[in-house]
Amino acid sequence: MAKVVVTRQLPAGPLDLLTDAGHEVLVRESTQPPSSTELQALVADADGLLCTLTERIDGALLNAAPRLRAIAVFAVGTDNVDLEATGARGIPVGNTPDVLTDATADLAMALLLATARRLPEAAANVTTGEWTTWEPLGFLGLELRGARLCVVGAGRIGRATGERAAAFGMQVDYVGRGDDLHAALARADVVSLHAPLTDQTHHLIDAAALAATKRGAILVNTSRGGLVDQVALAEALRSGHLAAAGLDVTDPEPLPATDPLLTAPNLLVLPHIGSATHAARERMAERAARNLLAGLAGEPMPWPVTASRAP
Repeated sequence: MAKVVVTRQLPAGPLDLLTDAGHEVLVRESTQPPSSTELQALVADADGLLCTLTERIDGALLNAAPRLRAIAVFAVGTDNVDLEATGARGIPVGNTPDVLTDATADLAMALLLATARRLPEAAANVTTGEWTTWEPLGFLGLELRGARLCVVGAGRIGRATGERAAAFGMQVDYVGRGDDLHAALARADVVSLHAPLTDQTHHLIDAAALAATKRGAILVNTSRGGLVDQVALAEALRSGHLAAAGLDVTDPEPLPATDPLLTAPNLLVLPHIGSATHAARERMAERAARNLLAGLAGEPMPWPVTASRAP
C-alpha cells in the first residue's frame, strides 16, 4: 500500500481507482492551494502526489519527500514542475492531455465572440440603465466571417480552436516555432494564444509584438498568463491599438484587485475556467489517477511528461 496526497478536491469517482487498488489517499479539503510549507509537510511520508498547476514542484519539495516516487499533474501544462529535478530523482511525472481540448477550445471561441461583439460592455449598459434605445451605431463589433484568426501554438487546443473559427467563416493562420510571429500578428483581426509557457515563450506577446499587431485587433489567451506582458497589454488597450482582450489566464492568478490591468478598457478576464466542464474535469481526474497507479506500480505512466517532451 502506498500513501497518495491529493492537493485539492477533485471529482471523487476517479480517485476510487486509487483506493480500490489498496492505496491510502489523503485529499486536502481546502479550496485554496497549499503553501510551500504545508505541501512539504504533506508529502514528507507520501509515495505519490496528485497536484494541480498551482503547486510548485521543485527541488525543495522533493528534498522534503524522500519516499516520493510518482507525481501526477491535474493539468496539461507542467510549467509548475521542475522536470530536471524530478528526472534526477527518477520520479516519473504524468499530465492529462487530450481530454480538455474541446472544453478549452470552446472557451477560446466564447472569449473571441464575447470580445468581438462587445458583449461585456453591452450587457453592462443594460444592467446599469445606460441603454435607452436601439442605436444604429451602438456597440459595433467584428463580424467573424472573412476575418482572420492567428492561432499562436498549433497543438491540439490551438487546432481545435482554429476548426471552430473556420466553421464561423474565419480565415485561420497557425503560427508555430520558427514561424514569423510579427508578420502573422500584422495580418490578424484576432490573435488566440495556445503555446505552452517556457523560458522561450515567456512574454512572447510583449510591447514589440503588440506594436506589430494590426490596429484594432483582439487578443485572446486561454493558455498561460506568462505568455503576455500585461503592462504592455494594458497600454495597448488604453491607447486603442487593441480593440479588446479576453483572458482566461493571468500572471499571477488571481490578479490583485488593484492590478492596473483590470482598469484597462475593453477587457474581459475569467477565473481560469478553460477546462471547467463536468466531463473534462472527470476525465482529467481519471488520467491523473491512472498515471499514479502506473507510477506507483513501477510501470510506465500512460501519459508521461519528460523535460524534453513538456507540452
